[in-house]
Amino acid sequence: MIDFKNIHIGQLIENRVKETNTDINRICSFLKCPESDVEEMYTLKSIESYTLLRWSKLLEYDFFRVYSQHILLFSSVHKEKWSEKKKKTNPSPLPQFRKNIYTKEIIEFILNIINSGEMTKQQVIDRYRIPKTTLYKWVNKYNISNN
Repeated sequence: MIDFKNIHIGQLIENRVKETNTDINRICSFLKCPESDVEEMYTLKSIESYTLLRWSKLLEYDFFRVYSQHILLFSSVHKEKWSEKKKKTNPSPLPQFRKNIYTKEIIEFILNIINSGEMTKQQVIDRYRIPKTTLYKWVNKYNISNN
């Protein structure tokens, strides 16, 4: 399971390389770098965004989504404050996304917290700002009956 609080992107990339059995020669050719640079990237906690984009394409896995999930779970910005700020300021030229994207890993992470008794459903709703209806849909879909 991915630790969304303490992301080590190099380890995640290395795990995906092993999972897909991607040949080191193909990696080096695609990234245009020597094997030693690839091995060094596996040790890095963070990687430049263009390089991460290249890894995402090569390994057919959206590594940026890991960071998006971190933001969903651990962002200190409250939705109410964010909504008020958005109304008061000029529209941003940046793309605006309509929905939160919850991956299978996020759903499993949240449901494990509830199943283990670490948090109640209400605590999860309050802490991670997951809509109540969304959480209850997950609980019903995966037949969880705690708290």
